Amino acid sequence: MKKPFRLAAAGAVAALGLGLAACGGSGSSTAAAPASPMASAPTTAAPMSAAAGEGVTTDADVFGPACNQLPQGDAPGSLNDMGPQPVASAAGTNPLLTTLVTAVGKVPGLADTLNSQQGITVFAPSNGAFDQVQTQLGDQAFNGLLANQQQLGGLLSYHVVPQRYDAEGLVAAGTTTELAGGTVTIGGTPEAPTVTDGQGNTAKVLCGNIPTANATVFVIDKVLMPAG
Repeated sequence: MKKPFRLAAAGAVAALGLGLAACGGSGSSTAAAPASPMASAPTTAAPMSAAAGEGVTTDADVFGPACNQLPQGDAPGSLNDMGPQPVASAAGTNPLLTTLVTAVGKVPGLADTLNSQQGITVFAPSNGAFDQVQTQLGDQAFNGLLANQQQLGGLLSYHVVPQRYDAEGLVAAGTTTELAGGTVTIGGTPEAPTVTDGQGNTAKVLCGNIPTANATVFVIDKVLMPAG
């Protein structure tokens, strides 16, 4: 990511954070409901130590209460389907991330930029997390955010770490510096990590250690906001 974009993103996301802070604190959100009945997927498997250090995970490392909402086998959006694809392409079929994918698509070039990165970590807000922001802002302001490419790009890049971590590595690191600037704090355990943003809001991991070709993805239940 080029430095000028990073600086612009930092300013845009900080402005958004101030706006949301004025709306008051946020409550907890939940993952999107499954599109159809599906067989059980990994939900409680602990991250494997073999992935620690470089942050690359396998399907066996995936964990979290919403992982059973992913399609099974080789269906679009399944672990088998997402694994070989770069992160933005992989997210495109994940039923937990349809709002995020729509948001990424509204920022020209962002999907290609994410796909071209090497070794990143993505905190991916679930559909329910965006629903919570829409409730806080109201429909008009939320639609305005989606139409503001600079502000939206800044918000989304605050969810990307320019280093690849698995859950064990995140917890060991304690903090990460985001692509947009600013940091988040990692707490909890490798089996149940938490992500606290710059405003002190703590997100839980709904499905973590999801492997893609160039990123490890953690679906979270809140949209992260920087310190304002």
